[in-house]
Amino acid sequence: MSVSQSVRLSVQNMSCASCVGRVERSLMAVPGVSDVSVNLASETVQAQVDAPERVAEIVAALDTAGYPARSQTVRLNIASMTCASCVGRVDKALAAVPGVWDVNVNLASETATVTYAEGAVSLDDLLRAAREAGYPATPADAAAQEDASTRKTEEARALARKTLLAAVLALPVFLLEMGAHVVPGAHDLIGRTIGHEASWMIQFLLTTVVLAWPGRAFYTKGFPALFKGAPDMNSLVAVGTSAAYLYSLVALFAPTLLPEAARAVYFEAAAVIVVLILLGRWMEARAKGRTGAAIQKLLGLQARTARVLVDGEAQDVPIEQISTGAILLVRPGERIAVDGEVTQGSAHVDESMITGEPVPVAKSEGDPVTGGTVNGTGSFQFRATRVGADTTLAQIIRMVEEAQGAKLPIQGMVDRITLWFVPAVMALAALTVLVWLILGPSPALSYALVAGVSVLIIACPCAMGLATPTSIMVGTGRAAEMGVLFRKGDALQQLTGVGVVAVDKTGTVTEGRPELTDMVLAGGFGRAEVLALVAAVEAQSEHPIAEAIVRAAEAEGAARHTVDGFESITGYGVRAQVAGRDVLIGADRLMAREGLDPGPLTDAETDLANRGRTALFAAIDGRVAAVIAVSDPVKPSSAAAIRALHDLGLKVAMITGDKRETAEAIARETGIDHVIAGVLPDGKVAALDELRAGGKAVAFVGDGINDAPALAHADVGIAIGTGTDVAIESADVVLMSGDLRGVVNAFEVSTRTMRNIRQNLFWAFGYNVALIPVAAGVLYPAFGLLLSPVLAAGAMALSSVFVVTNALRLRRVRPAMKETAEASASAALSPAAAE
Repeated sequence: MSVSQSVRLSVQNMSCASCVGRVERSLMAVPGVSDVSVNLASETVQAQVDAPERVAEIVAALDTAGYPARSQTVRLNIASMTCASCVGRVDKALAAVPGVWDVNVNLASETATVTYAEGAVSLDDLLRAAREAGYPATPADAAAQEDASTRKTEEARALARKTLLAAVLALPVFLLEMGAHVVPGAHDLIGRTIGHEASWMIQFLLTTVVLAWPGRAFYTKGFPALFKGAPDMNSLVAVGTSAAYLYSLVALFAPTLLPEAARAVYFEAAAVIVVLILLGRWMEARAKGRTGAAIQKLLGLQARTARVLVDGEAQDVPIEQISTGAILLVRPGERIAVDGEVTQGSAHVDESMITGEPVPVAKSEGDPVTGGTVNGTGSFQFRATRVGADTTLAQIIRMVEEAQGAKLPIQGMVDRITLWFVPAVMALAALTVLVWLILGPSPALSYALVAGVSVLIIACPCAMGLATPTSIMVGTGRAAEMGVLFRKGDALQQLTGVGVVAVDKTGTVTEGRPELTDMVLAGGFGRAEVLALVAAVEAQSEHPIAEAIVRAAEAEGAARHTVDGFESITGYGVRAQVAGRDVLIGADRLMAREGLDPGPLTDAETDLANRGRTALFAAIDGRVAAVIAVSDPVKPSSAAAIRALHDLGLKVAMITGDKRETAEAIARETGIDHVIAGVLPDGKVAALDELRAGGKAVAFVGDGINDAPALAHADVGIAIGTGTDVAIESADVVLMSGDLRGVVNAFEVSTRTMRNIRQNLFWAFGYNVALIPVAAGVLYPAFGLLLSPVLAAGAMALSSVFVVTNALRLRRVRPAMKETAEASASAALSPAAAE
């Protein structure tokens, strides 16, 4: 059975929403490829494949479609090679990594040069493949690795140079032509000095350079796409400017082919259009570079080297070479390189990048540490437990990247429109020319050219393609800085439709660290005896309530017993043999199941539950011996978070396995609207269906293994990041700190991002709906107004810049709830935390 895996590639030549549609269609046609998501803003494609071999097919499909995947080349130093057979084995191992295109292994220099698809392969993948083949590898020049940020910066610089060159060349053309029409006496002055024909010749030469040099890409990409029957925005620019240019050539070199009234040149339109569109692309590239700021901040948290103990000596080692089990030394003020466990020493570590808590956390032997966090005072050693792509920080980065590459349901509408948009615009431009030739005033040919070119230029669908992905990139990035990770990007849109937030109790509303508060004994039993027997059984369990009982027994010096035949009865309790005695611990339903009568302890259990305690019965040798009560304090921030959710118009429900009396006491304290109590782990799914019966979408917030089915079943599953890996893997959204305020922040980011997307789409579509008719000349009969192609180019360029700039406003989103000293302060992954 094949196992689906995710592939992410960086793609070239995408410039508008039409490109996005073509890339998606070309990949969906590849067998075994599904869930294709194309992001114009980050210029990436993400897909699920049923086998590693599909990567090569995806790359081939992208190349055929005219959108080749970007490649990267890395040079590795290879150890242990001694002969030609070693070369073959290294070559085979590296070539087998999905996404690798070319491998060149050199025995003499003991190096391998590997070319691979950017995004599909990481350096860690190559190092691991070489190491597993028996030939350890290291980067020959790690500094030469180009990341996406560097590439975007360089692209922006290149566009700036092209724009400047084009502007310098186009300025004389613009002044010669437009000056003659606008400035009084300029026309006669040109005629008396250089002459009008010479003026046209200068315009021709300069415009030719503009089109052939800085503007060349429009034609080398646009015309091939047009000839393939898949025109894009480059095609619109290429056709529009070429029409103006060729018309001007005829007017200059073969004027007799045109009616005398129509003999005019439009070199300035072609040249200035190129300048304005290049200017727009440069501004867009600069803005798009800032959309990935969150990822860059996260990458900045990664240590580059670490001090590894080798034979008792500390050596500085690149992070890529650290392996699981290595012992690392961390000095005061240093950033921890990878995840691990303290083996020696103690310190206080700033974990605000993970938890949002500003207070450093004490670490000593046996405690876990997380890569990317910062050591404060003290020095310690730790054993690496997770390295490379397995570290918490690497997983966070991967979650953010995947969320930023997601396609929201709202994007489907845009894609359906852009499938026919560019061909429709070209058809409309042709119709515009035809109507002007038939009905237009003299010189009809000139009017037809101006209107047709204006329609082509103004309708470029860049803004449509950028409207959704740029907002997603910035919104999910800002959410990550606030400690909210969208594992699935479509949760951004789904959250806006949620009407009910259901929360688990233990570890979500409460601290998840209960303490023993009461023990009410039946006649004939002593506290020390019962506590020792119960603690011996509960020591076999990892449940927070069990831990509370064990802690209390240790504090009271209770006797220790060996346990035999431990049995966990799911949803009811536990049973074991302790020192030859049968011990049963669980809720009242367990006593009923076993046919045991609690007698007068029933009233004590009810009273404890009414006071917000979680009460359990303990039975010894078939007799109910005691009621044991524990209390799990409510988190300081829970009540405020629930009030904030109410302010957003949301209802809050609590689902718990506790008795109703206990649950309702907590609900009264925190303001929860609805309680579903006494629920077995598998009953949480049914509880969600009950809440959903009112027709409202439900979000579920939980942190435990038994919450995983509910997290997966909810319309939006939100996992507390301090919970289990199983819960996190089942969720759509992960809160990096164990705080319900993160839920409020998730809704805030979702609402603001979707509002931003709707603004962008309204602008992108409204712009085209309003201005295409104007460009076609609909205002000319009534007002004598005909839009200049130059103004059309400026408007088109500004539309894309507007959309990206509007998306960047999401970087200013602030946490919806004010932080307090009692309930933790700084946002996770904030700039302050990253320093």
